[in-house]
Amino acid sequence: MTDTLTISSRPRAFRPATTEPTMVKWALIAFCLAVLTVLLFAPLFAVFDEALRRGWAFAVASLSEPDAQAAIRLTLLVAAITVPLNAVFGIAAAWAITKFDWRGKAWVITLIDLPFSVSPVVAGLLFVLMFGANSALGAWLVANGFPVVFAVPGIVLATLFITFPFVARELIPVMLEQGRAEEEAALTLGASGWRTFLTVTLPNIRWALLYGVLLCNARAMGEFGAVAVVSGKIRGQTTTMPLMIEMFYNEYLSVAAFTMAGLLALLAFVTLTLKTALEWRYADQLAATYRH
Repeated sequence: MTDTLTISSRPRAFRPATTEPTMVKWALIAFCLAVLTVLLFAPLFAVFDEALRRGWAFAVASLSEPDAQAAIRLTLLVAAITVPLNAVFGIAAAWAITKFDWRGKAWVITLIDLPFSVSPVVAGLLFVLMFGANSALGAWLVANGFPVVFAVPGIVLATLFITFPFVARELIPVMLEQGRAEEEAALTLGASGWRTFLTVTLPNIRWALLYGVLLCNARAMGEFGAVAVVSGKIRGQTTTMPLMIEMFYNEYLSVAAFTMAGLLALLAFVTLTLKTALEWRYADQLAATYRH
């Protein structure tokens, strides 16, 4: 018994994850960095270089134009509406799929993935067909003062459709991995459904929920195809930041276009920075969440 304990208590020899030569490892790292440089860093550098070509003052002045200000406000408004709604939908969809057994669940998962496979332009055309002035519903809405197409509601609906899978797709694998045992135990102890969700489910999924919300927010601010179809590109009214970038570029206002593109990139960078900061601060809790 003593010999067995002695042998088992010895530290195991370190074994590398792979057996490839060191040269192969550094070659792969160099290849990845080269791809990132070509596809990510170089284009970002070109955007900011072009935006600041005539100086900071000119770049800031281009963002002070009324059309640019309206585009920024509309982009933030659409994101502020769509992200919370998609968060609620994602939680509800993930809860229904992972906590209950019912027929047709596989079809619902497929429908959630539909915006990933449908072109955003096609999605925009679907909303035009449904709510356009030539449809019965669209004509009735216009007659009663509630236009959808070529108005803010159409932009919100199109963005909702494009972005609603992100939160649900982050939550479903995590909730499937965690199972139902903890919720069932809480219900057995007399907790209500709402209390069980707040005290058991939500703490376990908060990181996946955060990732889904951040991804949803980034896509909502950067969506172009579907919004371009349903918005009508009415200057100062239904133009978001991506649409305004295209309009500036087509009008040969390259500094204004690249300045707004840089601002949109900075908003995405802030989102990623927030995500990374939270990961660093709560790294242990994050690892425990996914381990359980």
